[in-house]
This record gives sequence, C-alpha cells and structure tokens, in this order.
Amino acid sequence: MQSRALTRRLSATVLLGLAVVMVVVTLTSPTAAERDAAAAAARTFTMPPVPPLPRKELVPIRGSAPARPPGPGDGIALRQLIIAVDADDPGLAAWKSILDAVGTPYDVVLARTEPFDASRLVRPDGIGRYQSILLTDAQLPATDDTDNPASVFDSAKWTALWDYEKKFGVRQVALSARPGSVPEDYCLRPGTEQTVDGKAVQATMSQPGAAVFDQLKPDAKLPIANATIQLATLQPGCAAEPLLTMGSNVIGVRSTAPDGRERITLSFETYVEEPILDLLGHGLLRWATKGIFLGEKRHWINVDVDDWFNSTLRVYPDGAEGAYRLTGPEVVGIKNEQDALRAAFPVAKDFTLNLPYNAGKFDPHAPASCGPDVQADELSAYSKCLVDEFRWLNHTYSHPAMHTTSYERNRKEIADNLTAAAEGGIPVPVSILKTPEYSGLGAYRSDPNSRTEEPKDHGLRASNAQLLKAMSDLGVKYIHGDMSHAGQRPECFNCGIYHPLQPDVMVVPDWPTDIEFEAATPEEQTALYNLTYGKNGTDEGHFDRDLTYEEITDREAEIALKNMISGSAYAHTVHQANVHQYAKQRSLTFDWIRVLVQKYSNLYQVPLKNPDWVTLAQYVEGRNAHFDVLKRKEDPVLNRATNEITFSPTGDGLLYITGLATRPATATDQVLSDAAETYGTDSVSRVGISNGSAVTLVAKPRS
Repeated sequence: MQSRALTRRLSATVLLGLAVVMVVVTLTSPTAAERDAAAAAARTFTMPPVPPLPRKELVPIRGSAPARPPGPGDGIALRQLIIAVDADDPGLAAWKSILDAVGTPYDVVLARTEPFDASRLVRPDGIGRYQSILLTDAQLPATDDTDNPASVFDSAKWTALWDYEKKFGVRQVALSARPGSVPEDYCLRPGTEQTVDGKAVQATMSQPGAAVFDQLKPDAKLPIANATIQLATLQPGCAAEPLLTMGSNVIGVRSTAPDGRERITLSFETYVEEPILDLLGHGLLRWATKGIFLGEKRHWINVDVDDWFNSTLRVYPDGAEGAYRLTGPEVVGIKNEQDALRAAFPVAKDFTLNLPYNAGKFDPHAPASCGPDVQADELSAYSKCLVDEFRWLNHTYSHPAMHTTSYERNRKEIADNLTAAAEGGIPVPVSILKTPEYSGLGAYRSDPNSRTEEPKDHGLRASNAQLLKAMSDLGVKYIHGDMSHAGQRPECFNCGIYHPLQPDVMVVPDWPTDIEFEAATPEEQTALYNLTYGKNGTDEGHFDRDLTYEEITDREAEIALKNMISGSAYAHTVHQANVHQYAKQRSLTFDWIRVLVQKYSNLYQVPLKNPDWVTLAQYVEGRNAHFDVLKRKEDPVLNRATNEITFSPTGDGLLYITGLATRPATATDQVLSDAAETYGTDSVSRVGISNGSAVTLVAKPRS
C-alpha cells in the first residue's frame, strides 16, 4: 500500500450525509482572487446526488390486536440453553460460536458443578425459559472412558430435562454422541470408529438431511477433519432417519423418543476451527427452534480494490522494485472479469467491486471514453466511461499516512478527494472513509519508514484525534478498520465499534488478504508469498517447501471461505496492482475470487449478498443495536398455540428476527425501521422497538 504522496491546495465542496450541503475548505490564508474563485465554484458546482438506499420490498407482520396470553406449556421465551459438561468442554465453545454468530441469546449450564431441576427451565409465571436444548454431548460423559459412559447428569436431572422438552414441545440437539442407549436411545448402533487427522473426509446429506440443512446444496460434500467419527447404523424399527452419512454409515440422525420428543444428534466431534461447524450450525439451530429465533445468518461477499488512480510499489520476482499504475484498457478487462464471474456463478450474480480511490492523479475533466485515442489521462477516461460498473469509496486524495496528520491536512485529504470525484461525475458516499493502510486508528510502526516491520496495535485510544474530528465535521460516519488488529475487532459478531474518541464515528473492520499489494502477476505473487510462507519463510508456521501460484490462490480462497461461511459481512481487501490484466481477462484478484466463489458454490445454494458500503455499514450498525437489546435480557415470548410473539421492551432499539411472517411493504413502511427479506427459505426481519411500546409479531414456524 506504499504510494508517493501528492498534494493539492483547493477549496472543496462536499456532500454531507444524504442532503447536499456546501462546505468550503481553505487551509491557508486565501488571496482575494482565491476567495472569489471559491465563491464562484460554490455557486455553480454541487456533488451528484447520492444514490438512494434500496426500497424495502417486505416488512414483518405486526399484530393488530392484543395477543392472547399463552396457556400451560404454550409460552416459551426466545432463548436457547446450552448444557455442557464443564467450562473446558470443547462443545461449549462450538455452540457459543454458532449462537454468537447468529446473534441469538442463550444461557449455559455446566452440568458437572451446577444445580439443575425444573425451576431452571420454567419461570415462576409458567413461561418456558428456553426454546431449544443444545447439548455438547448426548451423554454428557463424566469421563473420557468410552467403555464406562457414566453421565454427569443423574436420572433425576435427565428426567427434569425430558419432562420440560415434552411439555413445551422443545427440541433437542447434541453435537456429539456415541452409539448406544444410555442415557436414552437415539437409534444409533455401534459400527467402527475413525480418527481423522489432517486431510478431511467427506460426509454427504440424505434427503431428510438436505431438508434440515437446505441452505446447502443437496449434493454438497461436507469436510470433516481433526475429529473422531463414530460410524454407526440405525436400529431397525426405531423412529429415526439418517441426516448425514459417510458411505453406508450414519453420522447424523434425527429421531423421535417414545414420549414424542424430537432430537438430532451428530456422532462426530465438532470444533470451532473446523468448517463443518459453520456448515451445519445454522441448520441445527433453525431445526431446534422450528425456524423462529432472534438473530440471523446470511452470507456475504465484498471486495475492496484499494489505491485506484494511484501509482503504487511493484516488486518483481527477482526482488527488483518499480512502480505500477493501471492502464485504461485494463479497466475494461476488469469489468469483463466481473461480468464473467456473475454469469458463471448465479450465487454471485450481483457481485460488484468496491474501488477505494486516490484522486491525486485523477483528471476529472478527462472525457468519459473507453476509446483508443483518448487525449487525456487514460485511466481517468476509462474509469469515467465505466463509472457505474463499480462502487467508489473515499481513500483520501494523496494517500498519506494519517497517524499524526493535522486537522487541516486530514480535512483537505478527505474533502479534496470527494471534490475531484464530484467534478468527474464519480458517485461517492460521503459517510464512508478508508484511510491509507488503515492509518490513524492506533496501529503503527515504531519506524514509520520501515517496510518490513509489522504495525503494533496500541488500541483505538491511540488514534489520531485530529483525523477523527475532521471526519466527523465532514459527515463521515464510518471508517474502515482492520481485523488484523485486536483493538479494531468488535466485541460482537458483524458489529462495529463506536470510536471511543469520537463516538459519532463507527469503525467497521475489513478482512486482510495475503494477495500481496506489490504483486501484479502470478510470478510476483508466488515469489512474495513464499518469502513469508514458503520453505525459508519468515512466518513461524511456514511450509517445508515453496508453494505454487495455484496452491497459494487455493489457500487464500480457503481462508476467505471460512470468513464467508461463518456469516461475516466484512469486506476483503486487495490492491490496484492485483487487478492488473496479466493475461486476457486474468488478474490475481479474480483468479482468487473465482476459486473462492466456486468453493462456496460447491457447498451452498443461497446467494452471496453484495450490498454497497453504506448499506453494509448500516447493517453493521443495526447488529450493534441488536446486541445492545440482547444485553437487557428481556426475552420475547412465543405462544405456540397462536404463533404470536410478544415483547414489552424497556428501551429503544431494534432486533433481527428469523422466522416471522411478512407482507409487501407500502409507501408508509419506507420511512419506518421495520424491514424484511427472504433469504433462501428463511424470512429475516429487522424490527424496531420503543421503550414501553408492546410489540406483537406473527411467527411462521417450520415443520
């Protein structure tokens, strides 16, 4: 992300928020002629209007009459219960990972040490405290001795749990089980045990399994690695059906107990680090809750190409250095690669690159032309010609490091970049800023001139307060952060951080990639990557050999896929050189994206969401509000008999809720906080709540 600093003195007019507001920025004492020129520009020039946010198509249905109080066994709170052996139970971390990503509230019982009886499950008013029971292990084993599967729950505790499940119609899911009939029979019978280290084995779904996990492709091959798998058979005549199989063996089963209780169990270990947890977690939770729960999980793809218009460092395979800047015709190639990706992968049919740009070398007066005889800066002309094919983000005018820059310099960098874009007809959201190398947010090198030293994270309180003040004054609400730094990682999933020094600015982090910013060709990427991860690499976990370009691309795609299937909405970052057209319609960026989307398409049939950055940031801000409501521990209550959800909040906010009935939005709905969408076979709603105003919603349970 190195670049040559460029400067410019210019009065700027910028758009603040969604309304056109003229702001004149003068950083030195202007002459009378400069003042007159600025006044003339202010009278004649305004930024193009910001595109409106997408109109709501659906909203959740709110009840029009007071809800009927639930009868005995009908009222259950929208909260989950995890029962683990103890705090070190790996299944506890697994369940927490699933529920935290969704954003659904839960409690934990540590069965070895905590008391447990019916009062733990039912409130004094007769409402069931939990809508699902999530076991880390079906036996809750007291020891690791598989020949003596004694449970930390005695028979009284198991009976209390089963009585609750039966009375309130609550389903149970266990992340692991050994075949047998203790403490109850899941219809699994012992086969062989298989330990998988290293390379994953593949599981498949039965037809009933594909219905439970219907976001996945029915024929998806599901990887299981670093686990012990109990390969089982089903007891003939038992009320059960296989969900997951390996060959002729069953490793996941849905069964019905003699008293009518419904259960799912897996017969292999699941760990936070393994993709199988993300692949199955949402389906397990959705089945357990009959599709109605607080929170949501969708899948997202966003890619930023930093430093557009700039000249950047390039490192050749032999280590020699040069400079790189895109050519005009390469912009056409990038557009064609984007079109080809959309056509090849229906799940990514809306994919659009984000282009954080530096306008220091942009010619706003160049013609909007993709022709061969442009008599102006070629990259400027081609970019204007294809301006609507991409999305544009403010990355500052001259790409300075902003750790210690003054208020005046910060304001000028932000405003001048917007002004240049406005003059050239490039639409840019004023509310979003991405600083060069995420500078100014408290992570920096002790030697600012070093290109090898890793930045040290000093926390957001070490940010450049003058940068934050300039941002706020110019209408910036969201600044990109970096997930590489602990201080920029939000405390909740898909959330942002309201900056402690400037609370009206939110940090929304990005995922980094190891597509090297100085690399423009496969040979350059391979050489640079292996300096870190190859045979003699500097990374502690480096490989015992150098990797090929294909292996590197696959590895980077696997890392990004893990982020994607977890439900993370954050963007991944690459750089200008990475979209160099090293061959016809071939670039490092799209080589990686194609492998990434192919891997996703092999697993999922639900689409990848690709919102513009304003919509993405507002979603992230909504997740913060959702988790703030959860902290109050005020659970909405579902009446199983009427499918009504009632909630009486003691504060304002919003909730994301999956499984509500929806209706088409009207004109009035466009200005209210409620919204909904259909994602796969789920409805995902955003519901606004107000202190003291009771809410009644209509649920739509799944079978």
